[in-house]
Amino acid sequence: MLVYKIRPGAGIESLKRSEIPSRPLGTHEVRVRIHAVSLNYRDVIVAKGTYPISSEEPVVPVSDAAGEVIETGSGATRFKRGDRVATSFFPNWVDGEPTPEKTADSLGASGCDGALAEEVVQHEQSLVLIPANLNYIQAATLTCAGLTAWSALFDAGGLKPGDTVLLLGTGGVSIWALQLAKAAGLRSIVTSSSDTKLERAKILGATETINYRKNPEWQQDVQRLTKGRGVDLVVEVGGTQTLARSVNCARTGGSVAIIGGVSGFGGEFQPFSLIGGTRKLLGITVGSRIALEQLVRFVDVAGIQPVVDRVFRFDEAIQAYEYLESGRHFGKVVIQVA
Repeated sequence: MLVYKIRPGAGIESLKRSEIPSRPLGTHEVRVRIHAVSLNYRDVIVAKGTYPISSEEPVVPVSDAAGEVIETGSGATRFKRGDRVATSFFPNWVDGEPTPEKTADSLGASGCDGALAEEVVQHEQSLVLIPANLNYIQAATLTCAGLTAWSALFDAGGLKPGDTVLLLGTGGVSIWALQLAKAAGLRSIVTSSSDTKLERAKILGATETINYRKNPEWQQDVQRLTKGRGVDLVVEVGGTQTLARSVNCARTGGSVAIIGGVSGFGGEFQPFSLIGGTRKLLGITVGSRIALEQLVRFVDVAGIQPVVDRVFRFDEAIQAYEYLESGRHFGKVVIQVA
């Protein structure tokens, strides 16, 4: 079968395609023919070598995939041939709170091969059935971006209908969060440097939008739009350049869900801004398989169609990475495999 491997820290150009033999199945394992994978900014920083947990050895990258079960181990009972399934980000985190053991392995990094391949072998406990209303390309966006948004809004954030959420940018997690927020009756404020993208966000259900390039002190606009109250939750994906402003956007007693660091990790931050407003920082680590199944049910009932910006061919994997890195996308970037 054909797979891609990348050497963490060696850059996107180190992504190479090769052919390797299919391995035999264990008793409780399932072989999946991959139809599509979707990229996350995590995949770019794994390539750059700035991902906090990574391997020095070449790894099959990408965590998010959807495909068809083509073979099951002798003791596997959760799936049958022909089932449409998606991967779990943490193959060993089935339920409950995260622990070091449950989150030690994550697909596409930390020495754990991912899904940028024609087929993968996974333990049956690490896969979920995909919603009937999604095709493989759409379903490939569930594993990380979709579940991260779900965890931030509902599991960690505890938002309720009528609450207000601030979403930074229009990348995969933010657009997933916007679609979930709309379906759940939340008010949303979306930021972007592009008026065109903000118009698209309004079509998807954004209540308010802010162009942060035209309004560099955008935290003031958030306060104005919420009549000085602030938002119940900020989905923080920016990192160094945005965290301090995000905290100032949260209401007294509100929260900031830390998702990632597009502008880097670290930077200046004043802890008193948390103490003074009794605000909370929430670290979001994607989620468990059970949480992914909850997301699947919600997507199915609500009829959500994930936003896919562009689909690349399997032999265009490097171009897909480069497109994601450029930041021109709105929603998800997908590679069609089968």
